[in-house]
Amino acid sequence: MYALSNVTKNYQKGRRTIPALRSLNLIIGDGEWLAVQGRTGHGKTTLLHILGGLDRPSTGSVTFAGHDLAQLREAQVTRLRAQAIGFVFQTFNLVPTLSAAENVESALIPLGTRSGERRRLVAAVLESVGLSDRARHLPSQLSGGQQQRVAIARALVKQPQVLLADEPTGNLDEDTRDEITALLEKLWRGLGLTLVLVTHDSAIAGRAQRVAIINKGRLSIRHDTRPAAN
Repeated sequence: MYALSNVTKNYQKGRRTIPALRSLNLIIGDGEWLAVQGRTGHGKTTLLHILGGLDRPSTGSVTFAGHDLAQLREAQVTRLRAQAIGFVFQTFNLVPTLSAAENVESALIPLGTRSGERRRLVAAVLESVGLSDRARHLPSQLSGGQQQRVAIARALVKQPQVLLADEPTGNLDEDTRDEITALLEKLWRGLGLTLVLVTHDSAIAGRAQRVAIINKGRLSIRHDTRPAAN
């Protein structure tokens, strides 16, 4: 699924060069769940953005499904991201004036999916996250956990190959955190997704197959023996 080779990412701050990722090498297999941990500012979100084509490395290659994201034109990366990569963020990022169903449907419009098919896919994915009865509700009428379920549905409605989640439970209480984590694991197993999840929470990371630790831009892997998704 992913092969990262000698990836570095530098940012300029005035005359200073700030290294966010240093000589990073990583393989992520099809259907794998990888959790990424590390202190704030040590490169976790930078790695996720590079995996998702939202940012490009300063050096190195990022191969996703046979394509080097570092070498593709911006329009090609945008198209690949729209088709194959789903994102879930800590802050939900829902459009406040759109209903739950409309927020989910928005992910299909760039793909040119016909309206009838969009409605079918939206209904199916809202049911899969337990929100069939909230389809017409605005985000302000939903709890935090329900809003994150809508965000997960929006990420999955296009049937992506990979789901990238950046602190998806960071704004939730403990009980809701456990519900969302269980939902992500259920969807990962049921859909055969590749899941890369950034989290500060070791209880969540411990449910993944592998845990990557980023410290000052350098990555190390802790292996696990959990079975892959069916």
